[in-house]
Amino acid sequence: MFSKSKINEPAPAADTPKAEAMPEPKTEFKSSVNPTPKAKPPASVLSADLTISGNLRTSGDIQIEGQVEGDIRAHLLTVGEGATVKGECIADDVVVNGRIIGRVRGLKVRLTSTARVEGDIIHKTIAIESGAHFEGSVQRQDDPLSSGGAKKAVPAAATSKAES
Repeated sequence: MFSKSKINEPAPAADTPKAEAMPEPKTEFKSSVNPTPKAKPPASVLSADLTISGNLRTSGDIQIEGQVEGDIRAHLLTVGEGATVKGECIADDVVVNGRIIGRVRGLKVRLTSTARVEGDIIHKTIAIESGAHFEGSVQRQDDPLSSGGAKKAVPAAATSKAES
C-alpha cells in the first residue's frame, strides 16, 4: 500500500493548490467569529433582594425577581414569582409569573398560573393559564408596542368623562 500511496503522490501534488486553499477555511473560521457578536446575550437578572425606583430600558432580555417601581421596556420581559412591578411593562414578549400593577403591552403576553396583574393588557396574542389572577381590560391590537394607539384611547376616555 505504501507503494500505491507513492504512486498517488503526484495526484496529491496536483492537490497542492488545494492544500493552499486550506487557509481559506481558516478565513471562513474567522468569518464564523462574526456571528458570535450577533449571538443574543443572556438576560439581565434583577435579584430578589433588589429594589429599583426608576425606569428600565434595554433592547435585550430582562428577568425581574425583585421590586421595581417604574416603567420597563425590553425585548423579553420575565417577571419572577416573587417579583412586583409597579409601572408600565412594554416588551415583544412578556411572561408574568409574579405581580404587575400597571399596564402591560406586548406582542405576546403570557400570564402563568402564579401571575397577578392589576391593569390593562394590550397585546397581539395572549395566553392566560388557569389560576392566574387578572383585574383589568384586555385589548388586542396589531401593533401593541406603538404608544400612539394606546395614548389616543386614554384622552378619548378622559374627554367622555369630562363631558359627563
